[in-house]
Amino acid sequence: MTKAAEKTSQELNTIFVNPMRSYATAALDYYDQVVGAQIDAARAYSDMSVAQMRTWLDVNDADSLKKAVDRQQKTASDMLERFKGDAEKLTTLGQTFMQESQKMAEQNMQNATDATQKAANEVTQKIVKQ
Repeated sequence: MTKAAEKTSQELNTIFVNPMRSYATAALDYYDQVVGAQIDAARAYSDMSVAQMRTWLDVNDADSLKKAVDRQQKTASDMLERFKGDAEKLTTLGQTFMQESQKMAEQNMQNATDATQKAANEVTQKIVKQ
């Protein structure tokens, strides 16, 4: 590869390829965390629901009915707390990803500006030498 082609390749990597790779890596990590959180939540909701169904299957008299109703209220409260915690977790993940993306965009813009300025200076120097 010629020196000019190598330099162009490095500039393309600096301006386009590396930033896209960084963003893709961050996005993949974010989606992995979101999907993991959703799977955990689905499992917890499923476990709570199955446990509640089993409680209702055990109802056979007034005392067990009272226990089932009490358990239903506790389960509803627990589920609401879980919903709240899951929503906060997803919000935090989204905000973190947004902040990281913004930082990457700013850094990539600075890198592109620097590379463009450097190229312009080199062209200017070549013109002056002629």
